[in-house]
Amino acid sequence: MPALVLLGAQWGDEGKGKATDLLGGSVDYVVRYQGGNNAGHTVVVGDQKYALHLLPSGILSPGCTPVIGNGVVVDPAVLLSELSGLAERGVDTSKLLISGNAHLITPYHTTLDKVSERFLGKRKIGTTGRGIGPAYADKINRVGIRVQDLFDESILRQKVEAALDSKNQVLAKLYNRRAIAVDQVVEELLGYADQLSGYVADTTLVLNNAIDQGQVVLFEGGQGTLLDVDHGTYPFVTSSNPTAGGACTGTGVGPTKISCVIGILKAYTTRVGAGPFPTELLDEDGEKLRTIGGERGVTTGRDRRCGWFDAVIARYATRVNGLTDFFLTKLDVLTGWERIPVCVAYEIDGKRVEELPYSQTDFHHATPIYETLPGWSEDITQAKTFDDLPKNAQKYVQALEEMSGAPISAIGVGPGRDETIQINSFL
Repeated sequence: MPALVLLGAQWGDEGKGKATDLLGGSVDYVVRYQGGNNAGHTVVVGDQKYALHLLPSGILSPGCTPVIGNGVVVDPAVLLSELSGLAERGVDTSKLLISGNAHLITPYHTTLDKVSERFLGKRKIGTTGRGIGPAYADKINRVGIRVQDLFDESILRQKVEAALDSKNQVLAKLYNRRAIAVDQVVEELLGYADQLSGYVADTTLVLNNAIDQGQVVLFEGGQGTLLDVDHGTYPFVTSSNPTAGGACTGTGVGPTKISCVIGILKAYTTRVGAGPFPTELLDEDGEKLRTIGGERGVTTGRDRRCGWFDAVIARYATRVNGLTDFFLTKLDVLTGWERIPVCVAYEIDGKRVEELPYSQTDFHHATPIYETLPGWSEDITQAKTFDDLPKNAQKYVQALEEMSGAPISAIGVGPGRDETIQINSFL
């Protein structure tokens, strides 16, 4: 199977970094295909913990080539800082490739993101304030700055001037902010050119050639299915496509070359930011999940909202992504509960609904319908096979698999690289 997609099947933060890192030693390329430094992955290797924000998790696997695809928006200052931090810890980052067609996050994108979110007040979306949305908006409006523009000062200046013509009007007249100088932006961006030039490549050509030669390429999504700008809980979503289709548009690799799509599922549910969340727990159970699970955003530092597992959104993720497998993470966090509720359907206006409602209004008013499964108290972090799990933990996994519509092929029983039960091989 030369090309695999690995993505979040909930609202992000499902443990994609652990899953990618687990596969990293068996693949030749790991590719980020969308998002920016609003997507954080935590990877634990031995006694070392790495927080990655923009770089693909494969950066930690020797022999693997990490790639930032054209669908990613890149803040060059953040990227260089992340590379420097890894280098200081002895990680070789020299193999990184960056698409010349990836768009840049500029200082004015970050400024606009922050002031516009404050301006919305109670109607705010809950963005990270890192300029991702405005950068994608410029891309769609055809006034974006691409990585390749760093190497042509004339084109770069023309594009910055065109973008700031309108943005300075908005900053000054709508938000009462000082206009941003073109020279200041151009000078800052040109300062990154020499530092990034050695990484930039035609990644679409590189990846297609690699697949044609039988090498294994893993496409890694940021955020999660329910944060997809087209298929998520709009408008409380990210500005790109974390779903499987985004792997094609975000890298230039056609869908016929993708052979496996793996959805990462947390054994319960979390989300960061505003928006509907039917199984959210605002009680002691929610706080317990947050504490035991360490549910704080890798990139944002914000506490995650926590709730019970939602099989409705798991089924939805299976459908819109064409999932072939699930990787269930953080099963160990549920150890100690006597009974564990699982959302199997919603009640909306007195009716039972088993599929995600297409209407935003209906989803906002969805009340979870729960089935309760028996819990377990035994420590499972040392489990190496499915049979090592307590019987009730096995039953929980089997129930989630049946409800979600795709086989659970791996189970995370702890944060470490080796704390994983592999049931079926992805490769």
